[in-house]
Amino acid sequence: MATDTLKSTPGASGASGIRRLLLDNGALTALIVLVVAMSALSGDFLTTDNLLNVGVQAAVTAILAFGVTFVIVSAGIDLSVGSVAALSATVLAWTATSHGVPVFIAVLLAVATGIAAGLVNGFLIAYGKLPPFIATLAMLSVARGLSLVISEGSPIALPDSVSHLGDTLGGWLPVPVLVMIVMGLIAAFVLGRTYIGRSMYAIGGNEEAARLSGLRVKKQKLAIYALSGVFAAVAGVVLAARLSSAQPQAADGYELDAIAAVVIGGASLAGGTGKASGTLIGALILAVLRNGLNLLNVSAFWQQVVIGVVIALAVLFDTLRRKAGATPVAAGTGGGKGKQAGTYALAAVVTVAIVGATSFLHNGSSSSSNPKMGLSLSTLNNPFFVQIRAGAQAEAKKLGIDLTVTDAQNDASQQANQLQNFTSSSVGAIIVNPVDSDAASNSVKAADKAKIPVIAVDRGVNNAKTAALVASDNVAGGELAAKTVAEKLGGNGKIVILQGQAGTSAARERAQGFANGLKAYPGIQVVAQQPADFDRTKGLDVMSNLLQAHPDVQGVIAANDEMALGAIKALGSKAGKSVSVVGFDGTPDGLKAVEGGSLYASVAQQPTQLGRIAVDNALKAFQGKKVEQMVKVPVKVVTKENVAGFGG
Repeated sequence: MATDTLKSTPGASGASGIRRLLLDNGALTALIVLVVAMSALSGDFLTTDNLLNVGVQAAVTAILAFGVTFVIVSAGIDLSVGSVAALSATVLAWTATSHGVPVFIAVLLAVATGIAAGLVNGFLIAYGKLPPFIATLAMLSVARGLSLVISEGSPIALPDSVSHLGDTLGGWLPVPVLVMIVMGLIAAFVLGRTYIGRSMYAIGGNEEAARLSGLRVKKQKLAIYALSGVFAAVAGVVLAARLSSAQPQAADGYELDAIAAVVIGGASLAGGTGKASGTLIGALILAVLRNGLNLLNVSAFWQQVVIGVVIALAVLFDTLRRKAGATPVAAGTGGGKGKQAGTYALAAVVTVAIVGATSFLHNGSSSSSNPKMGLSLSTLNNPFFVQIRAGAQAEAKKLGIDLTVTDAQNDASQQANQLQNFTSSSVGAIIVNPVDSDAASNSVKAADKAKIPVIAVDRGVNNAKTAALVASDNVAGGELAAKTVAEKLGGNGKIVILQGQAGTSAARERAQGFANGLKAYPGIQVVAQQPADFDRTKGLDVMSNLLQAHPDVQGVIAANDEMALGAIKALGSKAGKSVSVVGFDGTPDGLKAVEGGSLYASVAQQPTQLGRIAVDNALKAFQGKKVEQMVKVPVKVVTKENVAGFGG
């Protein structure tokens, strides 16, 4: 149940009254405890800049979650909101930039896209009798696919007038926070003051009873899912504004965060209960957790564990609260409004008092003499980037640098959050391996404004100033890969290309290199090109499928070693004999395969060197020394003949 939809039983006083207050406001209590704990554990948490960061980082999830609240209150589920957000933003950017549609009309088209997706969901559920889980799961795939089709897998820059939605008002109030507040007020009004809001509670409480009482349940469901689509569209526009571009892979997995925020905020998945204020608290809890864990240098993998535990505890607490006798307030009643306001006011006073006390823990404490730096990697679910981290950490230890490493999990928005956290905690320098070169620009500009030097590693940052770029040339590496496989085949043969994750700059640049390199070999026929997302399992699956259509393939170029290793598994005994496979990155597993003969070659980027050199240059920039703007780490084609002497 929502944190502010419960009444304590009459006569509660003293200890039992406090117990009842805590039970009836569980999520709010949890938020207060989290804020106090993070303030005590990190001196960087309780700063104005960081608290505003928390608000910005909660905004997209909260806006999505407000829309999901409508659905969950009516005993439904919407798994498509993340994909609908990405599709709506893509439609906005595509129409405004590629087709010259006025921005205002483009925004309306984006919102209309969200409404259309919601109406399709509602129609399939209300009239098609599909379970909400299945209908919205289908829309999740359709909307994401359409986003990739429209954008052709590449980010689309937003017009400046839309990008300003990611800026601040008066130089301090972030616009995303303002939009979140406005959408929250709209959600609260819809739930508490409108006919459709009362219908949501009635349908969620007992759909059959609602139908028998005269509610047009099918039409109400259409409206409910359309509302969810509207909020998803607004969230997509806000997210794209933060990243200055519409990313076709944006908001991937955000539907789970939105549902988690609603559940943590006290809504029941069984329907009938939930409020916008509880959803906002749930979104803030997730944002505070992620922000605080970033500041405390907790591994992104453990962050997922912690958030999962929090969700489970929230549902368990809700169960205990029900057993303790908390009773829901009927939708639309106003008897508890004054009490709710008093509860929030008391919570604010208690939080300020305790946080003020804990701040003394950090006053007068001497800061470490070691320079602090932050490293944000696009992902740690790939051996190449794990090696960059290893090289960076080894060099940081050698130089006496306190290095915090974060994992963006291939999410440009999450990386923007991490870079904001680094900036607000005033690290000496930031090293970033961008998920996308365009999407990182706003965060890098903010760091530059704060006089924090930024070093880009492996991939550059577009439209923003960095102190240096430490990288291999992905395009040149792609050309080398194409030349290597073409010469192995004697300039004639059929090959397939396994591409990287659509929308990422590395995938685009390497694909461009492959195309450039193959122009010199007209006898090489590319019979298929398919993305396998830099993943070994997907490389196995995609290659297995391609072999059914092209059993006579003679060569494979993969945009990284992981996909190449998956292709080798699919090829079986053909790998290294009748089919030559060339990978990219020079990872340990890739080099073992080269040594064993199943992988003909890997275009090695020496990732450990990338990490080491990036830290060296970050320290120079921090100390005000001259740094070369472009630091090239040469790529090298590693084959069985030279693999023994390659250090990586």
